[in-house]
Amino acid sequence: MRVLSGIQPTGRFHWGNYFGAIRQYLALQGHEQSFYFIADLHALTTIRDAALLRQNTLDAALDLLALGLDPEKATLFRQSDVPEVTELTWLLMTVTQMSLLEKCHAYKDKVARGIPADAGLFTYPVLMAADILAYDSEVVPVGVDQVQHIEVTRDVAQRFNSFYGGEFLKLPTARVLDDSAKVVGTDGEKMSKSYGNTIELFESAKSLKKKINSIKTDSTPVESPKNPETCHLFTLYKLFATTEQQEVLAARYRAGGMGYGEAKNTLYEAAMEHFGAARARRDELALQPDHVQEILQAGAAKARKKAREVLNRCKSACGLAIQEI
Repeated sequence: MRVLSGIQPTGRFHWGNYFGAIRQYLALQGHEQSFYFIADLHALTTIRDAALLRQNTLDAALDLLALGLDPEKATLFRQSDVPEVTELTWLLMTVTQMSLLEKCHAYKDKVARGIPADAGLFTYPVLMAADILAYDSEVVPVGVDQVQHIEVTRDVAQRFNSFYGGEFLKLPTARVLDDSAKVVGTDGEKMSKSYGNTIELFESAKSLKKKINSIKTDSTPVESPKNPETCHLFTLYKLFATTEQQEVLAARYRAGGMGYGEAKNTLYEAAMEHFGAARARRDELALQPDHVQEILQAGAAKARKKAREVLNRCKSACGLAIQEI
């Protein structure tokens, strides 16, 4: 089974990215044929600073490798290093209905909010479809809110196959990610860059402590019992703790005599321990930028080989000349 996933380099990864998606992506490597790409082309719809995009892309690669992505078990590459994908995008654009794109969430949301939407945002789902179809992907891990992307991809692929009379593109299926690890931000809402409530995976110890200490709690006195199930601190702590550790801290809440400062320190220590090894690996990798680039280039070479095979299949169906790499 071939698995594919992409992640945008629009900023440093945070706890929500990891527990909501990245951790589950990494669990698939080694068991499947895994292709993971850093979606720098997609990021162009929001990032207009070249230096920032380059740095974000490098940071994304460093983070993923540090967290455990193994180049021996999975293919990691930059989206823009596989030009076959953008060529396939044009072939798909010629069969994609405008009405289909007008229904897509990202475009509809911007229009509804009166925000100007450019052609890149409007055609974004077609590039995403090309990302998926270029590798004969069978399974795409997505959150519930991204299932529409897979439905659009299947629609586009079916139209292409129908127009040209063959099974040139494989139809992928969505694997909906486990929703049990939804991560709350420092304000209790869903953790998201757009809400400004994130905690980055590799915050400095000082910055991490400051962010955790900034999490708002209620005014229950230290001596009074507290309800762990309604406390954002405890919700975040559960991401890192075993069942036994959760029970111990929950008992401390209910017994009274514990201030929220103690709970914040417990969360801080748990987070530092959980990401400690990855933090050390990241520091080592950051000193080897050439090695990281070699990993991305090797991944791109492998991805291009597969993407060229799919592209040639489609070009031949359309009556276009094919080209080997």
